[in-house]
Amino acid sequence: MADKNKKVSANVEGPYYVDEDCTACELCVDTDPDHFAMTDDGSYAYVYNQPETDEEVEACEEALEGCPVEAIRNDG
Repeated sequence: MADKNKKVSANVEGPYYVDEDCTACELCVDTDPDHFAMTDDGSYAYVYNQPETDEEVEACEEALEGCPVEAIRNDG
């Protein structure tokens, strides 16, 4: 499970975030490009837009559940 003490600095403020365990597999970006992005150097993913609707939360949850290293968390 992702650790709030290891959040990557690129995350926007909010309940969803990616931590330093991210392996840059891009699964979250492929699953939910409206909320997840890769850094310019491709070293890790981050949350650039927090979900606002139930549909957007569902998309974020799908990315969270699909993360192979559990680097995404929802503290909401």
